Amino acid sequence: MSSWRVSQASSPTESSGNRYKPQEAEWSRSRRYNSNLQSLIGQNGNDILYQEGVMKSLHQLARRQALTGLAMPRVLSSQNIAASRTWQRAFSASSAAASQLPDLDASKLTITKTTTPKEPMDSKDLVFGKYFTDHMLSVEWTATDGWHAPRIVPYQNLSLDPATCVFHYAFECFEGMKAYKDSTGGIRLFRPNKNMERLNKSSARIALPTVDGDALTKIIGEFVKLDSRFIPDARGYSLYLRPTMIGTQKTLGVGPPGSALLYVIASPVGPYYPTGFKAISLEATDYAVRAWPGGVGDKKLGANYAPCILPQLEAASRGFQQNLWLFGEEEYVTEVGTMNLFIALKNKETGQKELITAPLDGTILEGVTRDSVLTLARERLGPKGWNISERKIRMSEVAEASEEGRLIEVFGAGTAAIVSPVRNISYRGKMVECGLKEDEEAGEIALQMKNWIEGIQYGDEKNPWSVVI
Repeated sequence: MSSWRVSQASSPTESSGNRYKPQEAEWSRSRRYNSNLQSLIGQNGNDILYQEGVMKSLHQLARRQALTGLAMPRVLSSQNIAASRTWQRAFSASSAAASQLPDLDASKLTITKTTTPKEPMDSKDLVFGKYFTDHMLSVEWTATDGWHAPRIVPYQNLSLDPATCVFHYAFECFEGMKAYKDSTGGIRLFRPNKNMERLNKSSARIALPTVDGDALTKIIGEFVKLDSRFIPDARGYSLYLRPTMIGTQKTLGVGPPGSALLYVIASPVGPYYPTGFKAISLEATDYAVRAWPGGVGDKKLGANYAPCILPQLEAASRGFQQNLWLFGEEEYVTEVGTMNLFIALKNKETGQKELITAPLDGTILEGVTRDSVLTLARERLGPKGWNISERKIRMSEVAEASEEGRLIEVFGAGTAAIVSPVRNISYRGKMVECGLKEDEEAGEIALQMKNWIEGIQYGDEKNPWSVVI
């Protein structure tokens, strides 16, 4: 067992370790490292210092390619890499050095408790993302030293230079997960390994460092236990956790950040539907594109969210709660707002019931709730004759199924609500009804999924997805 070091701070600013000051990566070749790789290779092939810097970049790119599935750029071909024996030796040496950088070490966690604790909000007054707990988790990373010792400190502002790269080039990714209090007072996380996997895929895609997911889960658990009094003792309430990673290097140069900060903050939240389900109306959106194959729409990047706000406001002005994002001339159904979408219908030829969601082709986020719904559906609906599909489906097919009475129900799936039933979809000037009766707010499958997943989250059902901390 690790021994956590705990100290007491008189205020969030009295201890010099409490106010975050990003450390600059002290690279002797930082200018070269941040230069365009093609220029480096083409103009500096005989410079050993350049070769070592580029090789370090190549090693990091290769690691990120393994995580993200992206092809290496043409400029990084084997012909270029094998330009000289010196080049090859530099690659081997830099690869070994990069692999030896320290990863996150949970045993080095230190805890500085606040001396001005807040009173938890009354559960009826909770608003999503508005109130925060007393502490935060913070870990720095530099390209020279790897991951530094993790710290839990009083909740506080960050101090960042105006030239910090996250402000200019969107080096930022995040996760959304929750901690739950079960009937015995135990604290649980729901499938944290999936969040860690996705965080690493996101960070690797934008040249930020990856992290040991097990170690991060462990220290998040310590953070949650410290602030567990903010989790209300009632079903439907939880502690929303926001792990975030940002590039912190002070530079206007475009290149992989030489320093980064991983931090986690927590906000107590109530039920998404406090008075019961309320089915939403969607506007099928084809005039704006949220994601495309080869892009970054399947990663949880902050840069994916701001461009969606204007279309959402436009849909809201016409009376719709969310956008249903369509893709391509075929108008394939992808996601709804910030949730994955599920469509239950009867097959036109066979009459078999089918639960459909879009495939992981780069146009949708790899949702943890999505994967949970798919897994439970295959285990519990499959034996009852349902066909569970990850496939493309055109919006015109959904409209046709509705017109023919074959559309059973439609719902979104995500961390915030678990499931969000859909009443209708505006498509090409017509309203596509999604199977709900006038006095219904949710279909049978959506209700089952909410109950099944919630039962696991709160520990009612024993399941390895629910991790006790």
